Amino acid sequence: MKLRRSRVSKLGRIEIIPMIDVMFFLLATFMLASLAMQRLDSVRIDLPQGQAQSLALDRPLTLSIERTNTIYVDRRRVALEQVAAVVARLLPSNHEVVMAADAAASNGVVVQAMLAARKGGAEHFLVAVHRE
Repeated sequence: MKLRRSRVSKLGRIEIIPMIDVMFFLLATFMLASLAMQRLDSVRIDLPQGQAQSLALDRPLTLSIERTNTIYVDRRRVALEQVAAVVARLLPSNHEVVMAADAAASNGVVVQAMLAARKGGAEHFLVAVHRE
């Protein structure tokens, strides 16, 4: 007579290697998503404090002026004489330009840049500020 071995039930195992792979995948995904949420298309300037409504536009034309009175149109460094031509070429159909001027920038340069942008077709200027 042949005796059968009693069935020994195996205990379940949790495989940790696939779980680590999934966690690294999620980490990389969230890191890339958070980088994509940052605005990397602007010049780093120190904006004045104020209260303003959020923009409805996805990517408006930005006219930035640094502390050293350097003028940028959508991160492209331009001279004051070239602002009108560059704005006319890049301006979207709604004719709105976001002015992002450093708090220490000269008011004369800011006004001259706005007048040059107006010659390029800008009708409305939105002033960028830090929210309080």
